Amino acid sequence: MTFEELQAIENEAERVNATYTIFDENRRLNHSKSAQVEFLTTVRYVEKYLKPNGKILDLGAGAGEYSTFFAEKGYEVDSLELSDENIKAFREKIKPEWKLNLKQGNALDLSEYSEETYDIVLLMGPLYHLKSNEDKMKVIQEAKRVCKKDGLIFFAFINHDMVFLTELSYDQNYFTSGDYDHETMRLHDFPFVFATVSESKNLLETAGIQILHIIAHDGASELMADRINVMDDENYRQYLRYHEMICEKPEMLGMSNHLLYIGR
Repeated sequence: MTFEELQAIENEAERVNATYTIFDENRRLNHSKSAQVEFLTTVRYVEKYLKPNGKILDLGAGAGEYSTFFAEKGYEVDSLELSDENIKAFREKIKPEWKLNLKQGNALDLSEYSEETYDIVLLMGPLYHLKSNEDKMKVIQEAKRVCKKDGLIFFAFINHDMVFLTELSYDQNYFTSGDYDHETMRLHDFPFVFATVSESKNLLETAGIQILHIIAHDGASELMADRINVMDDENYRQYLRYHEMICEKPEMLGMSNHLLYIGR
């Protein structure tokens, strides 16, 4: 499928499904040291708050990187994913002894999940596929409904302002040929939806989320991938310590490809 064919799909759910015939989500978080920074950062914060016998709902679970990680550790995990390609890759990883329930569906409809059921809700993908504020609010309210009163929700966004620099690292002519409004400097929301730090923060606050952490999810890891990927293990450990030290500093939030919010 080409980007032109993808753009011609009018139904949003069908377009998201088709997107992952182009983008390999199964490798995105694990194919290199730089790519793993986002995954390791998420895991560190989930483990900080996850109680023994905690129950997790993974919405927009992708190819199952987070779901399978916590299922392997013995946690009960319910996973919901829309994409056919991701579901196929996810199912190949599931072990029969895990307490993991994978379903294919849309995060906008959580009617089969009971309210106040989960200690941790991961909303790590849907918010960068939904264009309308109405749909974004709907999925956030549904996540709130199924989360326990003392539970936490993890929200991920693609950071609008950093995309320009990472695209420049792949294409030296990006600023003349890139897919954005060259007057307003606003990215076109295709095939993903982008948000600035202030836009994502305002969305969650408007939805009634008490924000506990705002995190530069992967920082400059994609931008510096060539250097990070050839690090030996000791240098990589120190780089992860550095990332941990700076990832919540307000001045670093805009310099990250992804943003992670944790709230209740």
